[in-house]
Amino acid sequence: MTDQDQAPAEGKPSAPKAGERRRARILAMQALYHRHYSKSSVTDIEAEFMVDNDMSRTDSAYFRDLLRGVHREQADLDKQIEPFLDRPLGEVDTIELAIVRIGAYELKHRMDVPYRVVINEGIELAKRFGGTEGHKFVNSVLDKLSRRLRLAETRPR
Repeated sequence: MTDQDQAPAEGKPSAPKAGERRRARILAMQALYHRHYSKSSVTDIEAEFMVDNDMSRTDSAYFRDLLRGVHREQADLDKQIEPFLDRPLGEVDTIELAIVRIGAYELKHRMDVPYRVVINEGIELAKRFGGTEGHKFVNSVLDKLSRRLRLAETRPR
């Protein structure tokens, strides 16, 4: 392996690694959960997370995009997901709601992330942090939402 294989070309940023994006999603989910229960501003929560967490293995720009984007568009994201919920929005577990909102934001705005990756990442977050059957709920909502927001990508070929 040459030095060229190991490091990005000078002046070109390296593409984010899947693990760095996964860590960004985890931190964004935790920050959204924190925001749900605190009176802190999203800016303060973002700053707190950037200081209190090791961001060296995290796509910090992606973390900021998810946190700010979900915060900014929460009302619209909730309107997008509500038709696919099996209960009122207020009864959805806070962790699972944060995961579904992140997934909805990614499906709507992050076309660089394939819809299957968005769904899979949501399922994995729910398995790790959600309730016992939370991953099934997240899968169901994001799968249905992906058919609405990513029609061209989800259409059978």
